[in-house]
Amino acid sequence: MSARNGMMTVPVVQVGFAEHVAEIALCAGPLNLVTRELLRDLNGAIDEVATRADVRCVILHGGAGRAFCAGSDMRGFAAIRHDAGEQKILYEDMVLRNLAALPMPTIAAIDAPALGGGFELALACDLRVLRRGVTVAMPEARIGGLAANGALRLTRLVGAARAKELLFTGDSVAAEQALAWGIVNRVSDGPALDAARSLAAAIAARGPLSNRFAKRLVQAAQDLPLDAGLGMSTALQQRIFESDDLHEGVAAFFAKREPAFKGR
Repeated sequence: MSARNGMMTVPVVQVGFAEHVAEIALCAGPLNLVTRELLRDLNGAIDEVATRADVRCVILHGGAGRAFCAGSDMRGFAAIRHDAGEQKILYEDMVLRNLAALPMPTIAAIDAPALGGGFELALACDLRVLRRGVTVAMPEARIGGLAANGALRLTRLVGAARAKELLFTGDSVAAEQALAWGIVNRVSDGPALDAARSLAAAIAARGPLSNRFAKRLVQAAQDLPLDAGLGMSTALQQRIFESDDLHEGVAAFFAKREPAFKGR
């Protein structure tokens, strides 16, 4: 429970921890609409998870909703016509940036449609698991809107031509097409959350420093000039050789046992 304006309310985002995996559940009603309240609670959850050295993977999912997240609550658009940056855009962008900047691998488990701002949340995660029969879309063009943050992340995933098609038309993308285009990493015949938990368990069993550093280098490959990225890779590789985890992993390999990584 959380206190707001002297009243006790149920958080619209809930966080749980088990076996080095954190789960962030959107619990904001059937559609999990993006509101200021959801963004505030989600940002708090991200802050809580970011500082946990024991967390090796994070799953973001839509709880029991009929949508993973159906995007913004359009009923509030009229009131923010002239100061959208202050009331909505900048804060939403900050939350998406914070989600993308989590130091450990993140997975979006999409068991129900991810639309507009909901699709943007999924795109801010490192990996996406989609249940077969579920669609994703950037439908903003259908109402004259713009998926600005999502346009950039989507383009990095699928390339300019495919991103333009999805943005210009607002068409939904079926699971098979999403997988073929590289929008999602896996399509699950059963619950996407179950498949995401299996994937998260596999990730959590690997070297936590290895995965955190790999995430930084993949991001650097997209953001930095090659020489700067290579300089970062050299420094991080040195830190890996200095870590206890690498030497535990090598010892476990020769002893034919599972390694007991400590993240240091």
